[in-house]
Amino acid sequence: MKYAKLFTPVKVGSITIKNRFSMGPMGPLGLSDAEGGWNQRGIDYYTERAKGGTGLIITGVTFSDCEVETQSMPNCPNSTYNPVHFVRTSKEMTERVHAYGAKIFLQMSGGFGRVTIPTNLGEFPPVAPSAIPHRWLDKTCTPLTVEQIRSIVKSFGDGAYNAKRGGFDGVQIHAVHEGYLIDQFAISMFNLRTDEYGGSLENRLRFAREIVEEIKERCGQDFPVTLRFSLKSMIKDWRVGALPGEEFEEMGRDIEEGLEAAKLLESYGYDALDTDVGTYDAWWWSHPPMYQEKGLYREYCELVKKVVKIPVFCAGRMDNPDMALEAIENNVCDVVELARPLLADPDYVNKLRSGRISEIRPCISCHEGCMGRISEYSMLNCAVNPQAARERVTAYNPIVKPKKIMVIGGGVAGCEAARVLATRGHKPEVFEKNDRLGGNLLPGGAPDFKEDDIALANWFTNELNRLQVPVTLNHLVTKEEVLAGGYDAVIVATGSTPKVFSLGDDAHVYTAADVLMGEKDCGDTTVVIGGGLVGCETALWLAKQGKKVTVIEALDAIMQQNGPLCHSNKDMLQALLPYNGVEIITAAKVDSYNAGKLSYTVSGETKELTCDSVILSVGYKEEDSLYQELQFDIPEIYLLGDAKKVANIMYAIWDAFEVANHI
Repeated sequence: MKYAKLFTPVKVGSITIKNRFSMGPMGPLGLSDAEGGWNQRGIDYYTERAKGGTGLIITGVTFSDCEVETQSMPNCPNSTYNPVHFVRTSKEMTERVHAYGAKIFLQMSGGFGRVTIPTNLGEFPPVAPSAIPHRWLDKTCTPLTVEQIRSIVKSFGDGAYNAKRGGFDGVQIHAVHEGYLIDQFAISMFNLRTDEYGGSLENRLRFAREIVEEIKERCGQDFPVTLRFSLKSMIKDWRVGALPGEEFEEMGRDIEEGLEAAKLLESYGYDALDTDVGTYDAWWWSHPPMYQEKGLYREYCELVKKVVKIPVFCAGRMDNPDMALEAIENNVCDVVELARPLLADPDYVNKLRSGRISEIRPCISCHEGCMGRISEYSMLNCAVNPQAARERVTAYNPIVKPKKIMVIGGGVAGCEAARVLATRGHKPEVFEKNDRLGGNLLPGGAPDFKEDDIALANWFTNELNRLQVPVTLNHLVTKEEVLAGGYDAVIVATGSTPKVFSLGDDAHVYTAADVLMGEKDCGDTTVVIGGGLVGCETALWLAKQGKKVTVIEALDAIMQQNGPLCHSNKDMLQALLPYNGVEIITAAKVDSYNAGKLSYTVSGETKELTCDSVILSVGYKEEDSLYQELQFDIPEIYLLGDAKKVANIMYAIWDAFEVANHI
């Protein structure tokens, strides 16, 4: 077994984890109830990941203190809410998790401080170690008093005690990490105090030290307490983060101080360091989009591993099993942490253990279903796995009689529909006009930083083959063929087509898909018309190839429409474009393109750009003509994906799952 070493046990404090995989903590929004306990959705969600083989489950963040930061947050394990209810619902969850041989830690937070989510802040002033600017709002934070600090410390003891009563095997403290409240105390940029909690590194870490001491005193020295820890802050300035490879002066915690902090934290009694880099001022490090390389924390974890004896956890796009194995074998870390990959596929670990790697559904690092929906809708989900955090309500429905179902279109909607239908026992048949399944995943996955889009297309192909779904490629379905096929139901998922218009020299005007698929050569200089997600990603990809790229957008800013839901992705892409030499012109209207000259108007003034080509990226239009021909002739017919409404991958997959699970 190639990956056998990933399935060797490892000790964290007094407990033994059965393999080298932990589930990384992710915001548990939607998984708690109004009394501070776990709802059924949360219990099912964590249990499913334990059932899938993960050795250690770490919950999303919970708050032992809900008084100093008066806000509504999920799960309070202390007396602020209802500790008996918290213990009762926790026990129900931990007993189920333990049935699968997994361990489970409760992640506990000291608070958000200057990075408090504005919607959770209400009218209350944000707190921090000192009177410093809030991360998101034009407000100055109120410094915590010593009495408030001690109150929070005590709440950690109360919360950990109740967590132990509820069956948790340990706790993780959140955090000297990402610029949350305890980290704000640890970073001199944020901590301007002159009392015992400010000044020297030891004083700035006093908050973190008192927390672990309080928990060990209340719960015993053998009760594991781990820490989420950021070695380096990646801060260029207030609210400004550094990009990968960029030379900059660190305003936050640098590596030298980070390593000294790691040694001190070990000496205070922490049993493991869950290590990454970044802060909310540079949050594309803490929440890495697809524009970050895989395994981006490995070099930092290895540095920490060299100075401490306690286990080091490593997350950060570690879903490649070869990378994970290499990290363990080379002593980069002791535990590989999977967060979003376990949203995408809760059975990741069991599939890897049993050699079914091609069955692992890939995470595409889009942040649409997780971070995006958490920040916008207070709900944790997954773009590629509609069942994530909804396991019970989206369980596969049993069928009484198999139906013969025609699926027209092999994009994500058609593939997901066919997969779900076959899983339930129906008999779907897929027809695709092109020579490969995947639809818009194929041009979308052309840039090297979008490799997981291609992985998802390959996964759909493998799954339909495994489920023995007949697939006919290079076939354009006609109305007559559908009517003559004797199908019980028909799903039309015929996708969309790029919007195009004439500028004059149309021989050198291409769609983004043409260029991404290698069907057209844009030359050395090009102009991308349209600053949405596709246009910006195409521009970045071409700029990285050394081409001179200009983006022209009609609106006042790029990515105002059809942009990423998660600001981590959006902010990084916006920063990467000028960093890679892409010129951005907004509030402009393109007039014509002739003889290598693009004419456009901005602020009432007509200007020209010389370029070898123009790339149109102004959106897509629904291709639903076959559905319009069939809708009154087929009793059971469904329209899905872009053919229904042009949207993103998540909604194509979710709609397809919903429909296919109820046929």
